[in-house]
Amino acid sequence: METDLAHVTVEAYAGYKGEETPRAFTLEGSRLLVSEIVARWYTETHSYFRVCASDQHRYVLRYDLDKMSWQLVMCETTNKGVKEPT
Repeated sequence: METDLAHVTVEAYAGYKGEETPRAFTLEGSRLLVSEIVARWYTETHSYFRVCASDQHRYVLRYDLDKMSWQLVMCETTNKGVKEPT
């Protein structure tokens, strides 16, 4: 199955180190607040954030350091398994 990463609009905060940290994001017209950053990890070209959002779901957001753009990589429901981004 082919996966197309969903583009999202992310409101981020650049901390004192200049790294982007998501605070809220808009997905399919709905603005969701980031209530918790559960995990973060880095590669040479991307920063990844597993976050809990105000809709009680968990998401993985990826920030492309070269393109300076955000993508939704995965959405997890809290009571069910993983679902593909729409």
